[in-house]
Amino acid sequence: MRTPLSRVRNLGAAHSGTKDFWRQRLTAVAMILLIVPMIVVMMILLGRNQAGAAQILGSPPIAIIMLLFVVASIWHMKIGMQVIIEDYVHDEKTKLASIMANNFFSVTLALAAAYAIFKLSSGV
Repeated sequence: MRTPLSRVRNLGAAHSGTKDFWRQRLTAVAMILLIVPMIVVMMILLGRNQAGAAQILGSPPIAIIMLLFVVASIWHMKIGMQVIIEDYVHDEKTKLASIMANNFFSVTLALAAAYAIFKLSSGV
């Protein structure tokens, strides 16, 4: 004889909701802390020519701040989209394909941003 709870046990949550919740909150806090330095960098860059901007962006602390902001933003986006996909896409094949596409897009975007930051900071 099975109870209703035993029939649905292990069929519900993916057991990663709390971890995703805290990771998304962590990335949100990181972006809040990094937005002020990013705004300051953007204000410093106003009115500069390409050589002046490359010199400012070539500074290691500024490049690190930019990379941290990009990584936190993309990670936050990835987690948010994954939660939306898991909640609202019901077909398992479509859900798997969507999550794979989300991961691929996030990694591609992160690599493109890192490459752009590298190019800007090297002055090439």
